[in-house]
Parts: sequence; structure tokens; C-alpha cells
Amino acid sequence: MAYQPNPARYEAMEYRRCGRSGLQLPAVSLGLWQNFGEKDAQANCRTMLRTAFDAGITHFDLANNYGPPPGAAEETFGRLLHDDFRPYRDELIISSKAGYGMWPGPYGDGGSRKYLISSLDQSLRRMKLDYVDIFYHHRPDPDTPVEESMGALDTLVRQGKALYVGLSNYPPEQARRAIEVLRALGTPCLIHQPKYSLLVREPEQGLLDVLAEEGVGCIPFSPLAQGLLTDKYLKGIPDDSRVARNLGNGALDENQLTPANVAKAQKLNELAQARQQTLAQLALAWVLKDPRITSVIIGASKPQQITDAIGSLKNYQFSPEELTQIEAILKG
Repeated sequence: MAYQPNPARYEAMEYRRCGRSGLQLPAVSLGLWQNFGEKDAQANCRTMLRTAFDAGITHFDLANNYGPPPGAAEETFGRLLHDDFRPYRDELIISSKAGYGMWPGPYGDGGSRKYLISSLDQSLRRMKLDYVDIFYHHRPDPDTPVEESMGALDTLVRQGKALYVGLSNYPPEQARRAIEVLRALGTPCLIHQPKYSLLVREPEQGLLDVLAEEGVGCIPFSPLAQGLLTDKYLKGIPDDSRVARNLGNGALDENQLTPANVAKAQKLNELAQARQQTLAQLALAWVLKDPRITSVIIGASKPQQITDAIGSLKNYQFSPEELTQIEAILKG
């Protein structure tokens, strides 16, 4: 039977305008960094995508190197998109990125015009798409002039292969310069994707202010610290967790599960329970409380994790006392 999405899917989701653009994104977006690779159960991948769309999540975030192995997530998504979501393509925001190592030789990494344009062409073939909605430069490349990297993004928009462009992992002043170059080219930067969570606070050191000043949206990745800010690791390492699976490619590993971090998560969990939230909901709500945040990108290995994350939208207001308590917990 053909997939029939929930007709009430837009009623409960909150949508936020992305910077000064006309585009709105769901407050919670689904990332396919892990759990959509070659070895992952395709039936579970399908169920997670359906669960997300049925709940109003219209934005699916990918990159050329997501998997594992690199490219596998886009291939998985392409198959499921073709099977289930092709009639709803105009209701979806699909993003991809390039900037990390993807294929051998000098043209498979970095920020050159050759790499960025070739990479998106490959991504489109893997996903069976004519265009992506957002294409990011995944990280700044110190060996390539920013004018070349941003010029490639501008070209891809003019070729019709991307509707919008964005940045990821750019520090404040490099982000400002890239935004200026894109604006001069006539292709404004839509959005920036930094790593940001209760445990990773670097964007507060200038980046969030730059984005607000420039009218650029912000969509943090790893707002749950890859599961550390959930109840998954409060009592040990589950067999099906990212840590136990040794996924590599930047995934959470046992070295990050320090006693200090686990103790912080346990105390934050107590506060979450007092707010009638799960720890994951509290962590997402804390990021979403900032009006400069457009959306948060969650990862998931089970459909119920997606449903739980959406529950954060029921309460992302914090009292001054709660915020003070959170900061005290994080300082240890």
C-alpha cells in the first residue's frame, strides 16, 4: 500500500522563519548523519522518515559523507524518497553538504570549486534529485580562498542545483566574511549550522550575534551531544548505542562518556523530571529558547526518539531560577 502521510501533520509542528529569508523550517529537523547507512535496517529508516513527516518535520539534513560508509545515507534517503515521498517533494526541505574528505586524490576534499560542484552532482545522483533545497559548505578550507568556495555555491544556485546555500562549522569572523561575499554575489547566505548544545557553548562566543546581525538563520547540530544529553547513558552503555557500535566518522565514543559528563546528565535529568520533561526534551528546549535559533537537527535510531524530541516544543520557556540551576550543574 502506498504511503499516505498524516493529514494533520502541520497542526502541531512549530515553524520558524530562517533569518531574513522567506523560508520557514520546522523547529525540529531530522539529520541522517548516522543510522541511515548500508548496515542499518531499511525498514527502520523508512519508519523514522515517515514518523518525522507525519509529525510535521519537513526538513531532512544530509551530507555527502554521511553513512557509513560515506554516501550511503544519501543513497538510502534517495530510495525511500523515491518510494514514499516523491509526491510530496514540494513539501520537503532537503539539504546536503560538502567539505570533508569524500574520494581519493586532491579534488575530493576541501572547498575548491572543482570539489564542491562535483560533490553536489554526485549527491543529486545518489538521492535521485534534480536539486537540493539547501547546499552547505561543510567547513572552512584554509587552503582555498573564501571567494572561490562561495563562488561555487553561487554557481550551484544559478545552475538550479540548489535553491539556497549555507555554511557549517565556520567561526564568527570567517562566517561574517563568507556571508559578505555571498551577498555581493547576489546569493545571500540562508543559514549556518554549528555544533551547539548545553555541553558545547562556543557559538555563544560571537557566532550567534554575527548571524543575528547578518540576518542568517541558525540550525545547530548535535543539540543532544549525540545522545549524551538523553537518558541513554545515565546507567551505562546500551548494546545498540553509538558508543557500543564504534561508528567512527565523528560519532560519540567512550572517551566522551566521562564520569563528570555523566554526572551532569544525571543532575540535568532530575531538573527535566521536575519540569515534566525527558532529559532530551529539556536539552532541546534549552537550545530552542533562543529566538536566534531557527531549528535543531536531531539524530535518531528509533521512531520514538523523534516523537520524544518533538515533545520539547510543549515547553521551551525557562525561569531565571532554572537557568541558574542549569549553569551551576554544567560548571560541576
